[in-house]
Amino acid sequence: MKNMNENYHIPVLYNEVLDNLITNKDGIYIDCTLGGGGHSEGILKSISEMGKLISIDQDENAINFSKKRLEKYQSKWSVYKNNFENLDVPLYMGGIDKVDGILMDIGVSSEQLDDAYRGFSYKYDSRLDMRMDQNNSLSAYDVVNNYSEEQLSKIIFEYGEERHARKIAKLICFERKKNKIETTLQLVAIIKRAYTERSSKHPAKKTFQAIRMEVNRELEVLEIAIKKGVDLLKPGGRIAVITFHSLEDRLVKNLFRDLASTCNCPPGLPICVCGVIPKIKLITKKPIIPQDEELKNNNRAHSSKLRIAERI
Repeated sequence: MKNMNENYHIPVLYNEVLDNLITNKDGIYIDCTLGGGGHSEGILKSISEMGKLISIDQDENAINFSKKRLEKYQSKWSVYKNNFENLDVPLYMGGIDKVDGILMDIGVSSEQLDDAYRGFSYKYDSRLDMRMDQNNSLSAYDVVNNYSEEQLSKIIFEYGEERHARKIAKLICFERKKNKIETTLQLVAIIKRAYTERSSKHPAKKTFQAIRMEVNRELEVLEIAIKKGVDLLKPGGRIAVITFHSLEDRLVKNLFRDLASTCNCPPGLPICVCGVIPKIKLITKKPIIPQDEELKNNNRAHSSKLRIAERI
C-alpha cells in the first residue's frame, strides 16, 4: 500500500456542503463516507464543542489515515467501520435518536483508485478485487469468472452504460473457458477487443465502473442509506448527497422527489386517496455543481453534483 498524504481524496464541493449542511452548530452530524477525512474535518471545524460528528467508512485504510488526521477532534468525533447502509447502527450504539445533518459523498476515493493493489484501476496490473471492504466475500474476480454471460452483459450495460456490453460479456466468457481471468490488465486486454473504433475515453472505464458497482452494491446501498437517513433526521435537519455519475444522480433525484411528494395516486383520480405525507422538502431543485476555480484545482470534481433536502 502506498503512503497517504493530505491530498488523499480532496473533498469536492467543500464550501457548498458546509454552507448548506450545518444548520445547528451544537448539533449531531453524520459523515457516511469518511474517506480521507476532508469533509469530516470541515464539519468538525464548523460545529461547536457541544456538537458531535459520527463518521463511517468500510475501508480500514481510510479510517486509519483519518484517525491520525482528526486526532485533535476526538472529544467531539467518533468513527465506525461499517457500510453506510448501516448508518443507524452507530446511533443506536451511542443512544442517539435523531441527528441534525447527514452527508454522503458517493463513489471511490482517489486513493482507492490510485492504489495499484486494490484492483479498482484499469491503469495498473493487479489481482481483480475492487472491494471497498476487504472482508466482503464477493470480489471483481468472482464477478468476472463466475457470472453468466447474461448477468455480465446486464450489469455492464446498466451500471456502465456501455454500448458494447454484450460483446464484452461474450469475450469475457470465451476467454475464461481457456483460463481464469486473474488480473486487471488481462481484463483490459479483453475489453479492448470489443472496440473496433478509437475511443475518447479508456475502453475499460465503463466496464470497470460497472463491476465495481456490482461488487460493492453501490446503488442498492445508496437507496437504503438515503431512506434510513431521512428517517434519522430531526425536523429541519438536512441530508446532502454528492454523486459522480448519472445513475447515482438520477437515483438521488428520484428518491428525493418521491420523499417530497404529497400524493402517489394514479393520475386522473379526482381526490387523493393514498394519504402520503411528504417527509422532506427540496433545498436544491437543481444540483449544485463546482465552480471554475475548483474544477481547475481538483480534476475529480468535474462530474460531481450535490443535492440537498430538509426534513419536514
